[in-house]
Amino acid sequence: MSSQDQDASFYDYDPSQAVAAVCAALFGVAFIWSTFMTFRKRAWVWTVQLLAILMEVVGYADRVASAANPSDMNLYAVQFCVIILAPVLMAGVIYVVFGRIVFHVVPAEERTTRLLWIPPRWITPIFVSCDIIALFVQLIGAVSVSSTQATDEDAANKLKIGKDIALGGLAIQMGAFGLFTVIAARFHFTSQRFEANLKWRLEEADGGKAVFVKGTSKKLNPNWRHLLYALNVSCILVLIRSVFRVVEFAEDSSGAVSKHEVYMYVLDTLPIFLVVVSFCFFFPASYVPYMGFQVPKRPDATTELGSHEGSATALREI
Repeated sequence: MSSQDQDASFYDYDPSQAVAAVCAALFGVAFIWSTFMTFRKRAWVWTVQLLAILMEVVGYADRVASAANPSDMNLYAVQFCVIILAPVLMAGVIYVVFGRIVFHVVPAEERTTRLLWIPPRWITPIFVSCDIIALFVQLIGAVSVSSTQATDEDAANKLKIGKDIALGGLAIQMGAFGLFTVIAARFHFTSQRFEANLKWRLEEADGGKAVFVKGTSKKLNPNWRHLLYALNVSCILVLIRSVFRVVEFAEDSSGAVSKHEVYMYVLDTLPIFLVVVSFCFFFPASYVPYMGFQVPKRPDATTELGSHEGSATALREI
């Protein structure tokens, strides 16, 4: 990059086209596989995760073009915003998956505030609401930062305001996600007492390699704890990424994080890609029976009612 381009660039380093292209390709492969599994398992709630992965693909593909034209504000703004916001959607999906695990493992009468510190039926709505607020606040901050040019009047102040807004969104996300991570980790231990009841509600198939929920025909992987482990590891990875972004927005443009592209790829791209890959290997709909946008209010009722009555079972969101 020439000195003139460097002066006009939105980057404080020489961005790599090759690395961005590799990232776009990797997320693209993950998107194709996740799409296949979503339709195969009819896991319609997972379309939110597909959108998040697609945002990563678009972000890094756009970053390839932005690296070739570092002074183009539109290219820079698109890649900056979608890469910043995609993990917020992923966090929202993690909340939903945990809610479905609780719904699958814990009997209705045991889903109490004492078990999870928050009324279980409100876990998904509360944390997803926090996620939506964090998403919009970060969007406002990201747009403000990415649209500020060095030649703008009072550019430094505009940049600071944008970063402060984005920091506020990250603070909301980290606060909610940090609490959620503790709750999900604690569930590893508190859920052990429900193992016997869960086994009673399941029927073995294929010599124990798969199970059915009684009254249904959907095969599930009986090792649901593998999904819980993947979920908890994903929580840690998202938190690592969030801490990195907090540091990035908190420091000025002369800081080490802002001056070296490698930090973004190691502390943002890599953790988020590992989150995506972990759910490719441990696809939620393979372990829990209800991955649509709604779940039966009383899933046990399908074992007691005829098919016509069972189909009329009331539905509610979780």
